[in-house]
Amino acid sequence: MVTIGIDPVIVHIGSFAIRWYSLMIMLAALTGVLWTWKATQKAGIPGDYAFTVAIWTIPGGIVGSRLTHILDQFSYYAANPAAMIGGEGEAITGAVLGGVLAVWIGSKVHKYPFGKLIDLAAPGLILAQFIGRIGCTINGDAYGVPTSGPLAIIYTNPNSFAPLGVPTLPSVWFEMAWDLVVFAALMIFRGRLKPDGSLFMVYLAMYNFGRFFIDFTRSNQPWLFGLHQAQIITLLVLIVVVPMLIARVRWQRSQNVSDAGQAAAKP
Repeated sequence: MVTIGIDPVIVHIGSFAIRWYSLMIMLAALTGVLWTWKATQKAGIPGDYAFTVAIWTIPGGIVGSRLTHILDQFSYYAANPAAMIGGEGEAITGAVLGGVLAVWIGSKVHKYPFGKLIDLAAPGLILAQFIGRIGCTINGDAYGVPTSGPLAIIYTNPNSFAPLGVPTLPSVWFEMAWDLVVFAALMIFRGRLKPDGSLFMVYLAMYNFGRFFIDFTRSNQPWLFGLHQAQIITLLVLIVVVPMLIARVRWQRSQNVSDAGQAAAKP
């Protein structure tokens, strides 16, 4: 059992509070951008593509994250519409989907290789999610269901979003551990999958598969069919992505067989 008493607020400047969560989100975004920039350089793609992608990804991720959170808490925001602008509350599932959509739109505008870029960015993206969850740990905004077992977190700072003094499952740590598993898998498959965009699909499939089950340990309100909003989104993503990924793997195998046959036929 771990007790977390860290104040989520680093400092107050007047009525404005700077939180550890905000700092970690900025660090996470910087990590994702720098990873993509370095990866594009190694791949022989102009480095400014990475920053162009960031210009589209970060605002798209912010909007997608906020909209997903508002939909999740729609009854509250319907009664308090002014709270939709600014305030606390984001959702990583919406951030990823909003960011990807923004990058796709940007690829059409700037004519950059969408599939190749998202493959290069995928490991940095899951690493950024890991860093962002450090902020969630301090913030107490992704706490788990109450538990009487030894594997638990107790929050004691009154600025935490978690219930004070209540042992809860470390749901956020389960996700951080899964993020590292996904990162390791992406590093293993990096450069081995074709066509472009396949590695990013591995990221989507693996992350959403793990997130679906991890969310059973989260203290969230049921959204539909007894499932949390994030679980509904992850299921929809899996329904779309997994068949596409299977089709791509089969295509690559057929290409390998064809290439091997052509090589054997050469004198």
